[in-house]
Amino acid sequence: MELKGRKIFGVAGQKVKGEALVTTAGISFYGGVNPDTGIVVEKGHPIEGKSITGKVLVFPQGKGSTVGSYALYRMRKNGKEPLAIINRECETIVAVGAIISEIPCVDKVEIEKIKGGAMVEVDAEKGIVKLEG
Repeated sequence: MELKGRKIFGVAGQKVKGEALVTTAGISFYGGVNPDTGIVVEKGHPIEGKSITGKVLVFPQGKGSTVGSYALYRMRKNGKEPLAIINRECETIVAVGAIISEIPCVDKVEIEKIKGGAMVEVDAEKGIVKLEG
């Protein structure tokens, strides 16, 4: 299945493929994810205790402080960033974080069609998300 979205950040010719980590809740990168480990630490979050590192992170939108952009950048510097980000609606915090961290990112995607654990290929430059199976 192929889903079409909008490019937030992508490089021409770059496609990334990985396992989807999906949540229906917004994510705050500042205080909600440990930038040194990539593990979601927000109490009560549906993916609390899971690592976002090397995953295609699928969530509706970001939340919280603008410092979240820099927290995502810190994750990148620590090698703990997600492989790609897919949102229903990418707000400014996540968009800036993805851009400065050079993490492929798309939004305007029907994220309800993506199941956790599925293999997903992201061509962020074209705004295309392909689901295997």
